[in-house]
This record gives sequence, C-alpha cells and structure tokens, in this order.
Amino acid sequence: MDKDRALEEMMGKLGDFGRYQCFQFILHILAAMTAGMHMLSLVTVAAVPDHRCFLHGIDSYNATNSWNSSLVMAAIPVNENDKFDSCRMYTRNHTSTAECESWVYNTQYFSSSRGIEWNFVCNQRWMGAIAQTVYMFGVVGGSLIFGRVSDKYGRKTAFVWSGVMQLLLGVLVALTNEYYSFLVVRFIYGIFGSGAYITGFVLTMELVGPSKRTICGVTFQVMFAIGIMLVPAWGYLIDNRFYLQILYGLHAALLLPHWFIMDESPRWLWSQGRARESVAIIEKALKMNGITENIDTSSLISQCKATNAKYSDEQSAGTNDLFKTPRMLKKTLIICGCWFTNSVVYYGISLNAGKLNGNPYFLMFLMGIVELPSYVIITYFLDRVGHRALISTMMLLGGIACLVIFFLPHGSITTTGMVMVGKLFISGSFSIIYKYSAELFPTVVRSSGVGLGSMCASVSGALTPLINLLDTLNPKIPTILFGFLALFSGFSTFFLPETIGRHLPQSLEDGEKFGIGDNCFTNCSGQPLTDSIPDIPETMVPLDETKKTKE
Repeated sequence: MDKDRALEEMMGKLGDFGRYQCFQFILHILAAMTAGMHMLSLVTVAAVPDHRCFLHGIDSYNATNSWNSSLVMAAIPVNENDKFDSCRMYTRNHTSTAECESWVYNTQYFSSSRGIEWNFVCNQRWMGAIAQTVYMFGVVGGSLIFGRVSDKYGRKTAFVWSGVMQLLLGVLVALTNEYYSFLVVRFIYGIFGSGAYITGFVLTMELVGPSKRTICGVTFQVMFAIGIMLVPAWGYLIDNRFYLQILYGLHAALLLPHWFIMDESPRWLWSQGRARESVAIIEKALKMNGITENIDTSSLISQCKATNAKYSDEQSAGTNDLFKTPRMLKKTLIICGCWFTNSVVYYGISLNAGKLNGNPYFLMFLMGIVELPSYVIITYFLDRVGHRALISTMMLLGGIACLVIFFLPHGSITTTGMVMVGKLFISGSFSIIYKYSAELFPTVVRSSGVGLGSMCASVSGALTPLINLLDTLNPKIPTILFGFLALFSGFSTFFLPETIGRHLPQSLEDGEKFGIGDNCFTNCSGQPLTDSIPDIPETMVPLDETKKTKE
C-alpha cells in the first residue's frame, strides 16, 4: 500500500460527513461570513448620499436650506432624471453654470461616512473607487500569500493569523483619518480580509467526503451572502462610520477561538510527514463520529515518510503547462474569462446597490437575500443537469437581465427588480465556477489552474469600482458592459466539456484528451460521452491553492 492510498483509506473510515466534519465545517464557514462583510463594508462606511452644491448666502455651515425650497430650486439646475445636478450650480446671473466648491448632503439615510467627510463626489469620485480597488488588490495579494503560508506553515496557522489581523486592521482602518494612509491600511486589510476564507475553504474540501463537497462549497457562498446582509443591517442600526467600522472589525473575534477548537488538516499533516499528528486527529474524529474501528497507528506512521514529495509530474508541472497544448489552452482561456466575468458582474451589481432608488439599507440587504434562491437551485440541479448547462444558462440569463435594464426607466421599481434578477443568476454561476474549474484541470495542474482563475476574479473585482466610474458618461454604461461580458462568457462555456459522471484527468496528457468532441453543440444533455480517460482512482491530494500560480 503506497503512502497516498494509506491516507485515502484512513480518511475513508470517517465517512463523508459525520458529527466531527460538521463541527469543523461550522468553524470554517464563519470565515466566509467575515470575508463578505469586510469586502463590502465601504458601501456603508464610505457611503455617498444624494448631494448638491453648497449655496453661499442660502445655506450656512450650521444649517442648510430645505432641498425643495424655492431658493434652492432656482439655484441648482435639474438633470435628465428630474433630480438636482449633483456637481453644478447656476452662476449669479443665471446665464451659465459653475462647478461646486463644497456640498450639502441628504442625511435621511447617512449622516456619517467617509464619503461625506472626504467628499467622494463629482471630480473626486475616484477617491471612493480607489479605496475599494486597493482592498481588492489586497485580496489578490492575499490569495497568493495565504496559498504559500498555508502550504508551508499549515492551514490552521494561516486561518487564525488571518483572523487576528482582520481584527486589528478592522479597528485600525476606523482610526485612520488621512486619505492616503487609509488606502495603505485598506490594502493590508484586503490581504488578510479573505485569508481565512481561502484557508477555511481548503480545510473543508480536504476534510469532507466527495458526496458533500458540492453542498459544502455552496454553503460557503451562502455565508458570504449573509456577511453582505450584515453590512446594511448594522449600518441601519449604527449611523456613525467610526463605530460601525469598529463593529465590522470586531466580527473577526469569532475566528480567534479556532486556535483552541479547530483542528489542522490531516491531509496537510500527512503530506508534511507528520503522520502521528494526522492519525491522532483521525482517531479523535472517529470517536466523535461514533465509529469504533481501530487504526494501526504504527503501521501508518511507518508508511508516511517525512518528505514533501508528491507525484513526480506535480513537481515539474505548473501554470505554464496550461498554455502549451491547444485544448488545454482553450479550456484555460474560457475558464479564466468566466472567473473574470462572474467577479466583475457580481461586485459591479453589489457595489451599485446604493445607487438604486429606495432605502439603501433595504436594497443592499435584498442583494444578499436574492443570492439564496440561486444556491438552492444549484444544490438541487448541479449533479442532475451538469456544470456546463447550469453555468452557461445562469450567465446568459444574468447578461440578458443586465441588458434589459438599459431599456427601463432609471430609478424605477422595475429597474430595481431586474437588477435583483441579474444578481440572482450571476451569484449562481459564480458559485459553480470553483468546482467546475477544479474538475476540468488534471490533478498535476489543478491547483495552478484554479489559482489562476481565482486571480483573474480578484483582478476583475479590483477593476470593478473603476468601471463603475463610467456612469458619469451615462448611468447605464456599466450595466451594459456587464451584460455583454456575461453573454459572451456564457456562450463561450458551450465549448467546454461536461465533468459530471466523468473520470477526472490526472496527467497533462489526460487533460489534453479530456472531453474531446464533448461540447454543447454535440452533447447538451450533460450525460457522459465515451470517455477516453482510463478509470484511475483519484486521490484527494492536499489543495495547494495558488502555490504554483507565480511559476
């Protein structure tokens, strides 16, 4: 019995999802909730409410005139949506308009925010966009750093340190009162903000059995959506950006007890040659699951050599191999495009919640709620109709919803409803992409392929706030762009093979042969075609995340 087979048999004794896995899984998914909250905290902390020019002689610094007063209406031009122009006012003789020098904010929903303090408006809107962009670039860096850290020092160590730094930086960012220092702290905040999420996902995938990985992966997305819903929920109760940000940061304290109650990944320990610790955790898990089966500890320890050697192919294969052969290149480009598009549309819609007509707290909360039905759909249909059919359908419907918005009146209830429909479908496709990617790429470059796709998603997420600035030209331009991207990417998935019911590829040669002749034009049923890949039992090697992405 070789080393990896011994590990698989040992893990197989646990079952797919017993009491032990359930307890550990609950600990892991808390990181998804905090990640969602940190990711979109600026929607409330740096909110920009409706605003108009400060009118000298009409407004004072102690009190401002009513927005519907005759003096204000005579001094501020009206835009095409029958609202006050946010950035211009009439000159003294009313023959022309001039840019605002300072602003008055509508404090119906927000009376305290970074956007109000630093005036993220008009020709300074870029300041708010950059604040969100630097956080997302921090997430890019974090995905690389935490992939390396968790591989070298352990999943648990990376997870807990991410929680500690989230707590410290979540408070520090509230105390930072200079804009460029704020950007630096936000960037570092982004590095650690999703670190525990990445590591927690890996821990779960390495612990639960194959039959439960889909539902567990979807549950991570559900918890991320709950984190998004907590942002407006707390914002509604606390109308002070300082205390609100501190409260967001304090949620990371939920991750600190994990040092004492969460276990390291037995697979990672085994891969590091730490067999005694790995076996001890398995024995603890068997006991908690009520399984009375003895493990030959001494025999297992003797089989586990203290080396980090894995498959010989894995040592030499890396990201570059994804681009060397034509079919692998096609799959890589399409999957990276899907990651990019899902991220840019998902965050584009989420970050624009405050621009819809209505109560911004309720609308953002609704943005999280509408994700939940899509996850129910995914859980039920994914293994029945297949990854390709579901992800392409959801991306196409999400793209169509975005394009329909172009023809609807700005600020109408119908427009808001269509935005929610778009969010429902795109969140569904986003939840599928990780598992689909992992099954398309062969074992020897699986971590590299998923890591590359995840990086594309992080980069597009960082660019999303800048794309949203295009609404200065026309409020509907970003939505149209999101729609066409979703349609193009959804259509491109027609050319990918289905993975449900297939033997997954192991070597680079398997990966090149995988799915030959299987696309939506030859087989839309999701049922297997004759598979050219031999039936090789696949072992669940410890996920390296982005370990090889920099190669």
